Amino acid sequence: MQNIHFFQEETTYTIKQKILLRQWITNSISTEGFKTGNINIIICSDSFLHKMNKKYLDHDTLTDIITFDYSENGIISGDLFISIERIRENTTVFSKKIFDELHRIIIHGVLHLIGFGDKTCLEKDEMTKNENIYLSRRPDRLKIS
Repeated sequence: MQNIHFFQEETTYTIKQKILLRQWITNSISTEGFKTGNINIIICSDSFLHKMNKKYLDHDTLTDIITFDYSENGIISGDLFISIERIRENTTVFSKKIFDELHRIIIHGVLHLIGFGDKTCLEKDEMTKNENIYLSRRPDRLKIS
């Protein structure tokens, strides 16, 4: 589980309960039949993620997450860049607590690494269903961060 790392770019926000978060992510990956490789979760500012979105994806928009997938041979690896400002805005829009929304976005990125998409309506429905399943499987102590 020590191969899941947390970083910050252009923000002071720090993730809490990292040990439980690592266990939850690892268990989620295992449930899907894969092994956990190196996963970096980088919490960043809107401007940092916007620059990445333009540079690497040629999208001139704000987003809550960009996922870079390095998975191979059944080992799930990648970088999840998450805008804390988009997370905070989502909490207002969806009336959620910040840690619930952050966990939703983290598992969303992990599901992308596993192979789930979200381009079509059918894929989005499947993604949301899986997000909800894995969010419900969080350890109780992680639900009260």
